[in-house]
Amino acid sequence: MPSTPRAAIIPVTPFQQNCTLLWCEATKRAAVVDPGGDLERIQAAIAKAGVTVEKILLTHGHIDHAGGAADLRDALKVPVEGPHLADKPLLDSLPETGAAYGIDGAKVITPDRWLSEGDTVTVGELTFDVLHCPGHSPGSVVLVSRDARFAQVGDVLFRGSVGRTDLPGGDHAALIASIKTKLLPLGDDVAFIPGHGPTGTIGQERLSNPFLQ
Repeated sequence: MPSTPRAAIIPVTPFQQNCTLLWCEATKRAAVVDPGGDLERIQAAIAKAGVTVEKILLTHGHIDHAGGAADLRDALKVPVEGPHLADKPLLDSLPETGAAYGIDGAKVITPDRWLSEGDTVTVGELTFDVLHCPGHSPGSVVLVSRDARFAQVGDVLFRGSVGRTDLPGGDHAALIASIKTKLLPLGDDVAFIPGHGPTGTIGQERLSNPFLQ
């Protein structure tokens, strides 16, 4: 019987980004996905869940997703995995981007492990497949638990919308191709947590998302 993933969504930064505390129910081992900032809020959620964080996962390099990663890594003494190497320029420029958006204290983060298509990531007894889904950013990745029918999609897909592509490195045609060739085939029953807004399912988006019609 595969272990069950559990998740708590922690809205962080002025962008109300869905930082996710993701854990394996069997082992109480956890990952923090996209710690954009507001670290005290994230650490309160970790304490409330009673879990042990073993890594930080980044879906992509934008400030609202990665701005707090360096400080959280230092606080928890855990490795950082993801995103894809193509987002290195975004991670290298986090301090400047933060200053431009009024987010103080963002530091450059170099992941301990870059993720590529076909890699797997573990959290406790959970295993996630890595899909490289460029478009919102060049190095965006999606993490999929095929056993649990669950995906962490970052800003690739939202309920009723898709990630913006007007930022440096964005490519709308590539984004739609990523969604149609990699996410829709996962199956209509797959639920997802996006980087902003409410959760959804692949089936719901296939039917009603105006960007996919």
